[in-house]
Amino acid sequence: MAKKQVKWLFMIAAMILLPIWAFASGGSGGPSIGGIRIEFFLFGLTLVGVALFHHQTFWVALTGLTVIVLYKLVFIHHYPFAEHLLGSNSLFDQLVHKEMRQGEWGILLNLFGLLLGFAVLAKVFEESGVPDILPKYLPNDWKGPFVLLIFVFVLSSFLDNIAAAMIGGTVALIVFKNKVHVGYIAGIVAASNAGGSGSVVGDTTTTMMWIDGVSAFNVLHAFIAALVALIIIAWFASHQQDKFQRIITDAKPGVKVDWVRLGIVILILVGAILSNVYYDMPALGVWVAILIGAFFTKMPWHEISASMKGAIFLMSLVTAASFMPVETLPDASWMTAFILGFVSAVFDNIPLTKLCLDQGHFDWGMLAYSVGFGGSMIWFGSSAGVAITNKFPDARNVMLWLRKGWHVTLAYIVGFFVLFLVMGWEPASNKKHKEPATECPVENCPVKIKAQAMEQYHLEEHK
Repeated sequence: MAKKQVKWLFMIAAMILLPIWAFASGGSGGPSIGGIRIEFFLFGLTLVGVALFHHQTFWVALTGLTVIVLYKLVFIHHYPFAEHLLGSNSLFDQLVHKEMRQGEWGILLNLFGLLLGFAVLAKVFEESGVPDILPKYLPNDWKGPFVLLIFVFVLSSFLDNIAAAMIGGTVALIVFKNKVHVGYIAGIVAASNAGGSGSVVGDTTTTMMWIDGVSAFNVLHAFIAALVALIIIAWFASHQQDKFQRIITDAKPGVKVDWVRLGIVILILVGAILSNVYYDMPALGVWVAILIGAFFTKMPWHEISASMKGAIFLMSLVTAASFMPVETLPDASWMTAFILGFVSAVFDNIPLTKLCLDQGHFDWGMLAYSVGFGGSMIWFGSSAGVAITNKFPDARNVMLWLRKGWHVTLAYIVGFFVLFLVMGWEPASNKKHKEPATECPVENCPVKIKAQAMEQYHLEEHK
């Protein structure tokens, strides 16, 4: 037994460290070992700690972030923490770069708001009585959990994947009498990530592509891979769940739908969609709807404190990932996109997507599937996985997730190559790469001179 556990520990460590180091480089901005910057070792050890000490994930992530920040302070002189976190809105940035440098605060605030807001949403949905009457409409064998995963997939295609996973998890808790197989939990996360991968309003990364100028139609073909992956995970996960705990056949007697609470659920979902489309901040609409709903019914505010640790945990990992000195990626190709799926399972997909957008010339639909669905392979690889494990803390065991949710990795690989065989590699530029930068016609243009001086300053301060 001990030998078996040691083997699994080595496999987990390799799966976490190798994808990160494959994309790491020494660069010229700080100390490195074997051509790999020290920051990557610190981040890799943090992730390994999260995987091994799954009962202390909060403190491991917080400690890892603290160590990385202290390292930056001591060894990377003049590191621009303020600009990194808060961004820069100066006139110089608007004139030279034609856009403002956005800090990480917006992404962190949005994730924090969504994780807490959708925890409230899930509880309101549970109290609405809808999950209690669903057994009347779901098949009472393995096809019941199969249909539920399809429902999560469809819901995620027009709604944030965190909400889809939370609603799916809430339903599963009730219809399976609080006995949900870890493989099925992984299936819920994978279905939510798959559903959002082909929609520009279904996932943070696809929304980022849309804002950056990628057409919604250039992302749509991700659904080819996502549908193939959905069929695979739904087949295996539903059979796992059916053997572990069959779906209940009858609805609770005397249950009535609370239409006020159901209306609030719909209001929250609509608010998330509208604020995502118009303000790139779905958390704003979620909380406006929650506050409106508080005038009509008692809100489960205690869910906020119950989900707080999970939210801080995810923000710690996302912040730590944003500090990694990943300045370039390998040339855009189908192989790069494929490997990025495995990197996304351990490395936050938001900074990866930013780098890909800056580099350009990716097949955006293939990339959306890779970085979106790839995060499902490990529970902390996506925000949906972190959110749902607040309801299912036992699923935070990486070894258990990989063993019971093995079909997620299989689904990712099969789905990717089906997409590649059907569509091939079709790179497309976003607007940023279609429009050449405006050159100053005057040779001694002060804006150009200042831009060159600032670039030289940034190069020197990172040395």
